[in-house]
Amino acid sequence: MPSRSISHLLRQYGGSPLVELPPIFLAPSLQFSLSYPSFQCSKFSTTQANGLKRDLNKQRGVSAIHRTGPKHKLSVSKYPLPRPVSPKEQEQRPTNPNHGLWGFFGPDRKAIPTPEEEYAHGRAWSIQELRQKSWDDLHCLYWLCVKERNRIATANYERQRLHAGFGEFESKNRDKTVRSTQRSIRHVLLERWYAWEDARELYESGAYSPAEEDVMEQEDQEHEPPALNVDESRNEKPATLP
Repeated sequence: MPSRSISHLLRQYGGSPLVELPPIFLAPSLQFSLSYPSFQCSKFSTTQANGLKRDLNKQRGVSAIHRTGPKHKLSVSKYPLPRPVSPKEQEQRPTNPNHGLWGFFGPDRKAIPTPEEEYAHGRAWSIQELRQKSWDDLHCLYWLCVKERNRIATANYERQRLHAGFGEFESKNRDKTVRSTQRSIRHVLLERWYAWEDARELYESGAYSPAEEDVMEQEDQEHEPPALNVDESRNEKPATLP
């Protein structure tokens, strides 16, 4: 190999190969191995690609930051742009007075109630009062509180948007009262859940049976003395001694 002969000459004579080696025209093979590799290779494939040559990205070149549009011209200029219709020429559509979105407003359907209207509310429901309510009553009352909080949030949004500058204190107090009622409802429901869970564990363990309790109630009713009729006892005459 030329590379081996060059290394042998360098070890034998020492020094730079450009000085010790013969001129290029006398030994071109030795000089060629120093500057060029002994073999040729191609780093890229010469096989023709089978894929499509067109650009598949339709949004290439479109940038909102640099304000560049698409690379292809669009045909928007050939058609006239639509013009907005005047509000006077628009057809008036009838509104539904019972629409569900009216629930976000008060009974008078005002966007921002006055501070007096916001302050006109009662106290929150107590836990003792809610314990006497049924499941349906608690369900209805809770969703009434949700509806009221939606109305309060709508009024607060309009108040901030218009920079009204009034009613924030009264609105916070009203929302605090509604949230207190919701908290009490959840407390009562949690108590009922714990009571139901304890009853279920007693029934599964066998320590309590509803059938035995029904039998005991029936036996008590059978041995119960008859009720005394007050009218008949009054009509009876007292017994006389001989």
